[in-house]
Amino acid sequence: MSIFNKGQQSIANKIEQDTNISKWKDWRWQLKHSIKSIEKFEHLTGIDFKGSERDELEKTFSKFPLSITPYYLSLINTDNYRYDPVFKQSFGGVEELTVHKSEFKDPLAEDKDSPVEGITHRYPDRVLFHVSNICSMYCRHCTRKRKVGDIDFIPSKEQLSKGIEYIKKTPAVRDVLLSGGDPLMLNDDHLDWLLGELRAIKHVEIIRIGTRMPVVLPYRITDELISVLKKHQPLWINTHFNHPREITSSSREALAMLADGGFPLGNQSVLLAEVNDCPRVMKALVHKLVQNRVRPYYMYQCDLSEGLSHFRTPVGKGIEIMESLIGHTTGFAVPTYVIDAPGGGGKIPVMPNYIISWSTNKVVLRNYEGVITTYREPESYESKFCDRNCEECNLELQLGDADEAASLGIEKLLSDEDDTISLIPGDNERYKKRD
Repeated sequence: MSIFNKGQQSIANKIEQDTNISKWKDWRWQLKHSIKSIEKFEHLTGIDFKGSERDELEKTFSKFPLSITPYYLSLINTDNYRYDPVFKQSFGGVEELTVHKSEFKDPLAEDKDSPVEGITHRYPDRVLFHVSNICSMYCRHCTRKRKVGDIDFIPSKEQLSKGIEYIKKTPAVRDVLLSGGDPLMLNDDHLDWLLGELRAIKHVEIIRIGTRMPVVLPYRITDELISVLKKHQPLWINTHFNHPREITSSSREALAMLADGGFPLGNQSVLLAEVNDCPRVMKALVHKLVQNRVRPYYMYQCDLSEGLSHFRTPVGKGIEIMESLIGHTTGFAVPTYVIDAPGGGGKIPVMPNYIISWSTNKVVLRNYEGVITTYREPESYESKFCDRNCEECNLELQLGDADEAASLGIEKLLSDEDDTISLIPGDNERYKKRD
């Protein structure tokens, strides 16, 4: 996109007269002019809040701060903003002040599973590394409302080093997920240093980055950032699109840059009432994602964080959506529907039940159409008790990378990787004399 659309032009000029497209697409300019007050939101959108609603909104944002990028603000349909999915995710409402007994500041017990500052170690072989408390936008459905926006800071190298040292001393950790806040709020040099420190740890096999930048501030994805990230492969990137309208020409460009950079892309959506709790909406979203080389990864049930009750749907709504996807669209376009267990139990997959019944010899199944069929169990399978005595096990337990087959014959002579210059028959008399 090289020119403004009408909505962007209006917002840009209200922020700074004669703002050009270069400024608009500068991510630092976007952050500098983030919308953090009701007054600025009203000025830029023409929406007006009055009376008790305005008073309640002031109370809401004093507890859960407001911050919206001008880019994401420009996506709001101001003619129907009360029902607009972008408005609901970015501006929110007085509903956030309603906190039920079932809701928690830290519903996933991330702080309790934190052995050192910045690290959540819940699963055996991977850790969550909180590297920033800042986001380019404060999503109203955020599960970490207790952290994000409350303390606006990016940890220093000294603070991050505590997490790095923990990972170094914990060889079971093979997977590190950078989260926050948003890790891409770190500048390129800071991010380069952090990724370099992690990549230097031998037992860290992969690094993941969880970011919403392609959704709310796609201009953060620059050529310079791609160059930094490419230095630290293998690197996986998960983003967070919740509605098809968030996939714009700018976000498509950002996703293309990441995909062309060689990074596997995934998406984690949250099931949100009156935003995407509709089979038609979710199907359109996953189709747009795979068109842009992003694989739908998770669809989360909304967490039990404070002030999110208005966003939560029954689990049955998620099952209904999964029924509309499984079998009805491409398999890799179907996310895994999960509930992140309250209290720190981790992600629990939830899906429709396709097993109708089960006996010793048969499993009775149904498919997405309602067709009922049977699968016969093997008749000769002998169950083996595993006593963990791997030395005497008949299975192939050499689990390292297999050596590729050595080249033979003429192939060997043609190979650039082999110094052999001739093939000598074993019974050659002349060579026998040399021996």
